[in-house]
Amino acid sequence: MQFGVFTVGDVTVDPTNGREPTERERIKAMVTIALKAEEVGLDVFATGEHHNPPFVPSSPTTMLGWIAARTERLLLSTATTLITTNDPVKIAEDYAMLQHLADGRVDLMMGRGNTGPVYPWFGQDIRNGIPLAIENYDLLRRLWREDVVDWRGKFRTPLQSFTSTPRPLDGVPPFVWHGSIRSPEIAEQAAYYGDGFFANHIFWPAEHTRRMVGLYRQRFEHYGHGSADQAIVGLGGQVFMRKNSQDAVREFRPYFDNAPVYGHGPSLEEFTAQTPLTVGSPQQVIDRTLGFRDYVGDYQRQLFLVDHAGLPLKTVLEQLDLLGEEVVPVLRKEFESLRPAHVPLAPTHASLRAAAEQADTDQSAGTEAGR
Repeated sequence: MQFGVFTVGDVTVDPTNGREPTERERIKAMVTIALKAEEVGLDVFATGEHHNPPFVPSSPTTMLGWIAARTERLLLSTATTLITTNDPVKIAEDYAMLQHLADGRVDLMMGRGNTGPVYPWFGQDIRNGIPLAIENYDLLRRLWREDVVDWRGKFRTPLQSFTSTPRPLDGVPPFVWHGSIRSPEIAEQAAYYGDGFFANHIFWPAEHTRRMVGLYRQRFEHYGHGSADQAIVGLGGQVFMRKNSQDAVREFRPYFDNAPVYGHGPSLEEFTAQTPLTVGSPQQVIDRTLGFRDYVGDYQRQLFLVDHAGLPLKTVLEQLDLLGEEVVPVLRKEFESLRPAHVPLAPTHASLRAAAEQADTDQSAGTEAGR
């Protein structure tokens, strides 16, 4: 199972001292967080994609390329790649380039984002959100899997005898997760292609996540990719820890109360009871996270949000130390002991390449046998 962190890249005032980081400071902090994630033994760093204040990660491939050059093992991903407003040709080429630079340590999460005005900014209509996601992703898959593409659709100009460059590393496209908070159509899309499904798992109660993941698993099996429990599932999560749970609650409360996303709404206690947000000791985070399996089944990737709402970098790095030293080692051991042998691990470039090579071997053997 893969463990990591994801960031939305918000620039938010620290409510305890009134200081707002500059964009440069926030961008540099995100890089520092990624490097720290590798240092403490986490597997994945993922960045969001936003094109509006107060967020800074407008160019995920730029950031991930920089991080790739400074890491050796860390898997580099996106928490959202805007499949609706980015040109699929540009996505195909940008992430194939990143894949080569990072020696295959790349996957990405497709999403529609949560900012309505981004659609007209990029020449699209939000009312076409789902059709755009479906058509653009279909084209992206073809661009990665076919050397020459002839294509015609509704939302962009046709392509004739087009080859995107560079080609995917080793002929193996990056693995794709489809991220969603509330759209069953996206769960259906992930299942149709046999891709991964990533449930945001931050703002909604467990029952909602259970239904979304359950739909994906059911449709994954329907399309013949394997049994429902072999579907590739990822979850988000949100934590704040201190050795003593009372200290965690006291320290995090002003950040929660003033957070742009959920501040001035339900109390911290109400929100932690109704959603997967966990504020407390490392053991509480372990127990809560292990409980996710009760309603989504065995899953392959767990990403935590730890750097939002104005939390200072020093505090975030302390959270990563706690994850790396006290939380993730226990979660790895426990989840692995529970995972049935037939449930796959999270795909990597190496495993996808091996599967492709095996498929080629099997096809060649079948051809020879048929002669």
